Amino acid sequence: MNVGYIILIIVIFIGLWFIGAYNSFIKRRNRVQESWSDIEVQLKRRYNLIPNLVETVKGYASHEKGIFENVTQARARALQAESIQEKANAERELTGALKSLFAVAENYPNLRASENFQKLQDELTDTEDKIQAARRFYNGNVRDYNTSLEVFPNNIVASLFNFKKAEFFELEEEEKEEARKAPDVKF
Repeated sequence: MNVGYIILIIVIFIGLWFIGAYNSFIKRRNRVQESWSDIEVQLKRRYNLIPNLVETVKGYASHEKGIFENVTQARARALQAESIQEKANAERELTGALKSLFAVAENYPNLRASENFQKLQDELTDTEDKIQAARRFYNGNVRDYNTSLEVFPNNIVASLFNFKKAEFFELEEEEKEEARKAPDVKF
């Protein structure tokens, strides 16, 4: 066989490998973006439920004005957050504000018994579960994408075409600690 053919075959093989690696990065990046949009859909649902929840609680606990303002401000900051890190920080703040709102609701038995409040609380809980599932899916896609950018020889193609690592949608340290704690079981 001629040396020219061997070189041509090697060049074609390397070219095909570059094309395959590039296309793989594009597919993984698109999966990351798609899974982020899943998170945003659930966050938007959450943001839409919050004003109704606040109004329901206001009807029973009108003198808890500071808590309502905190929830409203936290929701506004979450809506305005743009980067993933800003969104994560705003979501932690909003979650804390909602915990305060639910703590206030515990002091009002009539509110807890309200069908409207129960429905909103159930919808919010369902949405929180969907956010967690979407976040796990997103972080899995980010992990796979980032790993593919770092492994040799793919990292050569990634650096040539300026592919950047994606950010994880991280848990707050406090939430991580809560997740590690053993649950209290009482009989």
